[in-house]
Amino acid sequence: MTLEGKLAGSSRSVAVLGAGSWGTTFAKVLADAAAAAGSPRSIRVWGRRAEVVDEINGRHRNSQYLKDVPLPASITASTDVAEALEGADLVVLAVPAQSLRPQLRGWKDLIAPGAVVVSLMKGLELGTDSRMSEVISQELGVPADRIAVVSGPNLAMEIAREEPTASVVACSDSAVAGWIARSCTAPYFRPYTTSDVVGVEIGGIVKNVIALAVGICEGKQMGDNTKASVITRGLAETSRLALALGGDTKTMAGLAGLGDLVATCSSSLSRNHTAGRLLGQGLTLDEVGEKMTQTAEGIKSGQAVHELAGKLGVDMPITAAVVAVLAGKLSVDQLGPVLLSRELKPEGDY
Repeated sequence: MTLEGKLAGSSRSVAVLGAGSWGTTFAKVLADAAAAAGSPRSIRVWGRRAEVVDEINGRHRNSQYLKDVPLPASITASTDVAEALEGADLVVLAVPAQSLRPQLRGWKDLIAPGAVVVSLMKGLELGTDSRMSEVISQELGVPADRIAVVSGPNLAMEIAREEPTASVVACSDSAVAGWIARSCTAPYFRPYTTSDVVGVEIGGIVKNVIALAVGICEGKQMGDNTKASVITRGLAETSRLALALGGDTKTMAGLAGLGDLVATCSSSLSRNHTAGRLLGQGLTLDEVGEKMTQTAEGIKSGQAVHELAGKLGVDMPITAAVVAVLAGKLSVDQLGPVLLSRELKPEGDY
C-alpha cells in the first residue's frame, strides 16, 4: 500500500516493541482509540521477558509496570520480535535509548516496507549525541516523513488509569502526524500535532536531566521556591539547545516543552525525579540503580546532552552541574551554591 493510501484509512496492525510501562500503556491507548473509533486493530507487543509476555496474554495485565490496570483483549504479546512485527504498518519503539541502535540492526529486515515508525523514547545517544529519530533514520533507512515522535507529559501510570492527558505527535509530514494522532485518540488521550521533531525530542530529552536536579533538591529537603527556580531556568536552557538545533520556540512553551518538564519534575511517578531524590538523600549512583526497576534516562543521556551543548556553544549550567554530580566531581551539597554563584545577567538573555 502506498503512503497516501495508508493515510486515507487507519492502521490495521501495530507492533509495539517494548513491554515496559510506557510501551504497554501506549499499546492500551492505541487499542482504546481503535475501539472508540469502531475500527478493529491488531496490537502486538514485543517483550524480552517471558513472564511479562505470559501475563499480558493470560491475564491481560502487566503488573510489574502497571500494577492491576486491565489491558484490552486486542493486545497480545510475544518474545519473538518477528512475530510481533509481521505485517505491522505502524511500528512503535519503546526501548531504552542506549540500546536502540543495536536492536534496530537486528530488526531492520523484519520491519515491513512502507511502515511508519514512531518513537516513544526520550534520550540522546551516548557517543554520537544523536536523537532517537536520527538513530532510526540511520539504522533503518526510513525517510523522515515516515518517522514520528510522541512526547509530552506522559506519566505512564496516570495514562494507563485513563486520567485525561494531552500529548504531541511530531513528524515532518503533517499528514503522517495526523494519521498517527487519529490512531491514538482515545477518550482520555488527546494528541496535538507539529512538524517540529527537533524541538519535541529535545524537550523530552533535557527535561529528564532537569528532573534529576529537581529531585536532588527535594532529596535535600529544599522548598518549592528552589524547585520552581530550577524548573524555570531548566526550561531556559532546554530552549537554548532546541533553538540552536533548529527547533521552534513555541514548542518549548507547549506540551512537549513546559508540559513535559513540569510533569517530570513534579511527580513521584517520574523515574528521573525519583532517581534525583535518592541521590539527594545521599545514595550512590549504584544504590539508586539497585532501588529502581526502570531506566532513568537522564542518568545516561545527561553526558550526551552536556557534550552536545559544548559542541554548539550552548550554555547549560544545570545540565553541567547534574553531569558533574553523576560523575562524582560535585557533591549534591555543592549543587545549589554552584548554580547560585553564576554571573548576574538579565533573565531574558538566552
